[in-house]
Amino acid sequence: MTDIAPELRAAFAWIDEHVDEAIADLQKLVQQPSISAQGIGLDECADLVVEMMHADGLPATAYELEGGPPCVIGHVPSASSSKTLLAYAHYDVQPPEPVEKWTYPPFGAAVDKGRLWGRGATDNKSGVLAFMKGAKAWLQTRGELPVGVKFFTEGEEEIGSIHLGPFIEANPELVRADAMHCLDGGVDPSAMTPDIDLGLKSVLFIELVARGANADIHSLNAPLVPQPAWELVRALNTLVDANRRILIDGWYEGLWELGEEELEQLEANASRLDLNKLKQEWGIEKFALGRDGVEAIKARAYEPTCNIAGLTSGYQGPGSKTIVPNEARAKLDMRLPPLIDPAKAIDKLKRHLVEHGFGHIEVIIRGGTPEPPYKISVKEDISQAVIRAATTVFGKPPVINGVSAEGTILKHVWMPTVLTGFAQPDCNLHAPDESIDLDHYIKGIKYAAAIMWEYGQMEHKG
Repeated sequence: MTDIAPELRAAFAWIDEHVDEAIADLQKLVQQPSISAQGIGLDECADLVVEMMHADGLPATAYELEGGPPCVIGHVPSASSSKTLLAYAHYDVQPPEPVEKWTYPPFGAAVDKGRLWGRGATDNKSGVLAFMKGAKAWLQTRGELPVGVKFFTEGEEEIGSIHLGPFIEANPELVRADAMHCLDGGVDPSAMTPDIDLGLKSVLFIELVARGANADIHSLNAPLVPQPAWELVRALNTLVDANRRILIDGWYEGLWELGEEELEQLEANASRLDLNKLKQEWGIEKFALGRDGVEAIKARAYEPTCNIAGLTSGYQGPGSKTIVPNEARAKLDMRLPPLIDPAKAIDKLKRHLVEHGFGHIEVIIRGGTPEPPYKISVKEDISQAVIRAATTVFGKPPVINGVSAEGTILKHVWMPTVLTGFAQPDCNLHAPDESIDLDHYIKGIKYAAAIMWEYGQMEHKG
């Protein structure tokens, strides 16, 4: 880390001097279960976040959400900057099941082999604490933050933040800021430097249901009764061709036109990333359709997708069962890049099914209609601040992506937003034996502190 401002270097030194504190606090936070899908420990975890923020000299209040767990909000203005950064993270975690697959207790927060093991160690309790400890470093070394920061930590991100919208709509001043930084991402597995997402795809969660007789029928009668499984297969076959192109009329209308900026990012990523490492991680010899290099990166970032996430019908037990199932279901996720309108996309899907003779298949939209996809420029102040911070802390430029997966928070908070983080590829988030490398955790705290510094400095740069 060369050419670092003395103020930032002092903050980094403080972080290095207080590693034990940072680890102990992460252990304490991981040891508190906070499983949003099961409604376990959420109030207690919100209270603990408040307690920890107060201990770090940060204001914090737990706000009740009608029907949902509390969110924790605190605001620290800055005397040296007029800018305000919204620092978003979440304290809820995925269920630990299957518990028997864990080497260490999922809420034990064991420290072993240079890692801390436990549910939430990476996703996203280390992110929560990175903001807190990064801010504390500034308060301890400078007496103030280099930029105003609003801390926003919620408790149901893992289930889609379903109660967040009404609260934000009723309290917009609590989250009003110039930009938002989501510290809930990771590092690129080949470059081992942070991914920086400057946009988000929307995701349609759709269930298609084909129905036949009022009960399963003996397969002897197959010539005489509807066959929902075959009907559903035929309907699905009309949606996508062999080259993964979506066949729904008008689906690509309004699709984001890649400009010079995006093409440069794609070329830069292709020149730096070892995509073979990704193939090895997934256990495949090649990417679909023979894609590679710029073409593969472009497809992942900007291409609309129609994925079958689940397909169910009939008997799935041991042996065989001679039935015609009376129902078949397919769960789809359809990712929409900018500027595809989700509401119009739903209408196009329904119209497509009717026009192809499948109007009898029920279309269920799970989670409601998402907000439109999102994209910001690499030239935005928050984009530049995160890029500079990543380069300083990780010693090389980050990987700048066009768009990533849909983030629920952006349905309710519209401002320039960057999603980034420090999660490693081997952290097992959402799986047994979730963990975080402790050296990387400390680096994540420095990353948060550096983003605060760089964003505060943007108004002083010509």
